[in-house]
Amino acid sequence: MIRLVPRTETAPVWQVATPILAVLATMIAGGLLFAVMGYDPLAAIRTIFWDPLFGQAAAYSRPQLLVKAGPLILIASGLAVGFRAGIWNIGAEGQYIIGGLCGAGVALAAYPGEHWWLFPAMIAAGAAGGWAWGMIPALLRNSFGASEILVSLMLVYVAERCAAWMAFGPMKNPEGFGFPGSRNLQQYPSAANPELIAGTGAHWGVFAAALAVLATWVLMSRHIRGLHIRAAGLAPRAARFAGVRPEALVAFCLGLSGALAGMAGLFEVAGPAGQITDSFGSGYGFTAIIVAFLGRLNPFGILLAGLLLALTYIGGELAQLTMQLPAATVQVFQGMLLFFLLGFDLLTRFRVERRITA
Repeated sequence: MIRLVPRTETAPVWQVATPILAVLATMIAGGLLFAVMGYDPLAAIRTIFWDPLFGQAAAYSRPQLLVKAGPLILIASGLAVGFRAGIWNIGAEGQYIIGGLCGAGVALAAYPGEHWWLFPAMIAAGAAGGWAWGMIPALLRNSFGASEILVSLMLVYVAERCAAWMAFGPMKNPEGFGFPGSRNLQQYPSAANPELIAGTGAHWGVFAAALAVLATWVLMSRHIRGLHIRAAGLAPRAARFAGVRPEALVAFCLGLSGALAGMAGLFEVAGPAGQITDSFGSGYGFTAIIVAFLGRLNPFGILLAGLLLALTYIGGELAQLTMQLPAATVQVFQGMLLFFLLGFDLLTRFRVERRITA
């Protein structure tokens, strides 16, 4: 009989080692999978993890690294705060979509006027939309004890239907020759989110992600609210005796993560995506969950994890073009990464014990 026995203590070095081991195990397992599929495993791994940075396509791929990493880091920063408190927002993808819809709605309502205040208003609307969508599971949990995991996840599909309705209906471009989708905000100077530093891919969303990393670090390490969050995650009953109000903490964490996800959606629709379409959801909200855990729920770890996951996006697209790998390559790698990370985490907290029974 085999069972898992909790370890009395875990060496701090494993906090750093487990993400690295998870990445290495993902590369090995991915290589074996590619070999089974009939592809050269070494060439596939090189294409995904090396060529975007140092290969022939690096001149194009390197700027895309920040473009992809920005929304992942921004969303994961908010999710990590809730995760540290044991509050599980799994529906950041829906908050991302609603934030994009709200921000784009402000821009399209003001079209074609040119106003200095328009882009800041779009950012505020994106954050407000994501916050409001995140508050739905918060209110249902606080009022009825509903699971925020299920509610936030189900709301993703509602948000996707809202985006499709907007693309085919109220936000449909009247000059789009009947094709679904809104006007292209990149062609609307007051509403566009262009590259700020030529050749880097850095737009306002990237700078917002950097600010989110710093702000969440200050929150978690220097603010009384961060102490309450850590206490609620480690010992919920003790936190209540210390004066922490669980309902207020749920509303704060889900509202914060929703607002940051909504901002990420706004920066995306005003920048790389350019418009609202029926497929506006890009999966960033789900991938950000992996980023948060790979970064050990630490703001600076999330920064590094976001860059790594962005690399898998770019490398996966490059592998599709050069090696004709299936489009699901990126999702397979990301799923493997989360699987190995959780597995190694389990082994750092528990040891395998074989019990002999008579």
